Amino acid sequence: MPMWFKNLQLHRIPAGWSMSVAQMEEALEKHAFREGGSLEMQVQGWAPPRDGGELVHSINRQFLLAYRAEKKLLPTTVVNQVTRAKAAELEEQQGFKPGRKQMRELKEQVTDELLPRAFGIRRDTRVWIDPVNRWLVIDAASPAKADEVRSLLLKTLDIILENVELNEAPVSVMTSWLAGNEAPGGFTVDQDVELRSNTDEKAAVRYVAHPLDGADVRQHIEAGKRCTKLAMTWNDRISFVLTDAFIIKRITPLDIIKDAADPTAEGEAEKFDADVALMTGELARMLDDLVEAVGGERQMDKAA
Repeated sequence: MPMWFKNLQLHRIPAGWSMSVAQMEEALEKHAFREGGSLEMQVQGWAPPRDGGELVHSINRQFLLAYRAEKKLLPTTVVNQVTRAKAAELEEQQGFKPGRKQMRELKEQVTDELLPRAFGIRRDTRVWIDPVNRWLVIDAASPAKADEVRSLLLKTLDIILENVELNEAPVSVMTSWLAGNEAPGGFTVDQDVELRSNTDEKAAVRYVAHPLDGADVRQHIEAGKRCTKLAMTWNDRISFVLTDAFIIKRITPLDIIKDAADPTAEGEAEKFDADVALMTGELARMLDDLVEAVGGERQMDKAA
């Protein structure tokens, strides 16, 4: 199911936050993605989440956005190679080697000459806004990529992003699940895990497709290692990896979810709507259960 988010970088939005689709469209249009000029190394902006659609995809009071960045691929080795060749020509003309200033100017000149011919690499990152359950979710594996999206999002929309403040640290909770060989209700622990020393960050043990109920795992925990990544499955419906930063990665909808897809949807637009509705509904329920499983939030009153 290609529509599904692969990663969840989680934020809370204030209770009562509201924007109409028209208001959001107008705001995003001011920062919409535009083709970069020949000398622009990188451009960014908002793009339609669905090809041929609007900048805001709305269904069941859920909003989907897409951040697009395009970066010119101009390897430093190529720039340096051409610069050296031109420096050799310049040395022959003037009778002495170019100095630092000349070399710097020459490199800038070469970069400007090569940029128009450089390939542009595009990357789309999707954003899901759920005012009903107060979630704003970015589909990014790394915090650095999520930061790019957040930066443009805060410039674009009148919105405040809040951290998810948990009562207990995920690393402690995950470690206790492993040590006790018991997952919280509705979840199962799968066979991928990362354990790290709490005194030496470089000391780490990773298990992949390995039973986690053995004595060796418990021995690592007794020796002071803590669980920083744990593969889990929610209600036999969605598998994922939970990290110590409460980032959810490697999301995979299982067969029971795929079978729930609307068989009556026709055409790309209807299928896209059905996928968005299914994904947002399932992930919202999973997030509620997961927050509860790790001990709940410090401010639980979502209506406050």
